[in-house]
Amino acid sequence: MRVIICGAGQVGYGIAERLAAEDNDVSVIDTSAALIQRVRDTLDVRGFVGHGGHPDVLAAAGADEAEMIIAVTLYDEVNMIACQVAHSLFDVPTKIARIRAQSYLQDQYRDMFSRDNLPIDVIISPEREVGEVVLKRIALPGATDVVQFADDNVTMMAIECREDCPVINTPLSQLSELFPDLGATVTGVWRNDKLFIAKSSDQLFAGDLVYVISVKGQVRRTLALFGHQETQARRIVFAGGGNIGLYAASRLEKSAIKANLKIIEANRTRAVDVADQLLRTIVLHGSALDQQILREADVQDADLMVALTNDDQVNVLSSVMAKRLGCKSTMTLINDLSYQNFTAALGIDAQINPRAVTISRVLQHMRRGRIRQVHSVQKGQAEVIEAQALETSPLVGKPLREQELPEDVRIGAIYREGVVIKPDGDTIVKANDRVVMFAKTSAVKSVEQLFRVSLEFF
Repeated sequence: MRVIICGAGQVGYGIAERLAAEDNDVSVIDTSAALIQRVRDTLDVRGFVGHGGHPDVLAAAGADEAEMIIAVTLYDEVNMIACQVAHSLFDVPTKIARIRAQSYLQDQYRDMFSRDNLPIDVIISPEREVGEVVLKRIALPGATDVVQFADDNVTMMAIECREDCPVINTPLSQLSELFPDLGATVTGVWRNDKLFIAKSSDQLFAGDLVYVISVKGQVRRTLALFGHQETQARRIVFAGGGNIGLYAASRLEKSAIKANLKIIEANRTRAVDVADQLLRTIVLHGSALDQQILREADVQDADLMVALTNDDQVNVLSSVMAKRLGCKSTMTLINDLSYQNFTAALGIDAQINPRAVTISRVLQHMRRGRIRQVHSVQKGQAEVIEAQALETSPLVGKPLREQELPEDVRIGAIYREGVVIKPDGDTIVKANDRVVMFAKTSAVKSVEQLFRVSLEFF
């Protein structure tokens, strides 16, 4: 696929890196010559210095033959104009834009991003996407990653196996025998910096990070089976009152979770603005690196501190300080991949990578076939994919044990007419079933082929 990416910052670079690795024809545009030089030096893509909304720059980048434009510059207006020009002058079929200003996304303006107005097919709001990740992690303590599929009826969780995990050193086949009614399937395991597809003969060990696909109603039972019975946080401190912190706090105020919420915001004007928009949340003006402010926010008695500032160093250090002061658990927003490798050693319990969230949204629209949702894990080494089976799919009509599935794929759940089915060897996939599976990146193209519409369909 020929793709143009406007913006060579962290997000644009990450998307270009992933798409180039999959042999797509990628062009990257940015006004910064230094960023474009970095792209040219490190990735197999073409780089162009210029404004993403200028027709001549888009033309030079090959917009007349592009199948997709992804506009992820720092400026919403540039992203919108780039999509408009790509549509009006070059008839680019798919247009994706990152929109950060929440005023553009209010319900009363939803018709603005339509073919007759601003022709943007997919809007990515990092603040809302990351805010939703924060809320899901708060709702399910014990899981280090949570994503919902099949209209929220299927949940994928990443669960750490600790020394006291009841299921370690037990073959997965034996677990199925012990808990035959458990609607959960272990699909992937991260062990010693390596990722592999889980098989029935495999055993789990302390230190493993396990990817489990579960029926929504059995999520907490599954967590308990893996030794995670953490209580839901009731006293939460947010470090950072930006768009993400405000979004998460406002959603929590409206949710069934009755939590005591506090926000620490370094900018006085922003702190006043956030306080005006929230009803039950206490907003403190000050630095999250100030121990006096942390104590004033009662972080020493908090169940959870969520660090969401725009500065990775502030997020990491404030999380460490909060933990030292007595906070039970921490969740930290980290953009720089180099920081992510040592957060566990510092006592940080969970981390969120906004770039990974955005890349997952883009991949959903890059995948060919009836792919409904994609979530990238372990820095792109695998994907959790929800796909719809058609009548022409080779998956339909035969028991799974007779299927020649790619080796690096494990089906975790099948969603059929409102019912979630835990698959086994006798399960038969039917047309229109939605299949949720864990696939290593090497097998993604094979998955696409399984769910593509063949010519016979027409």
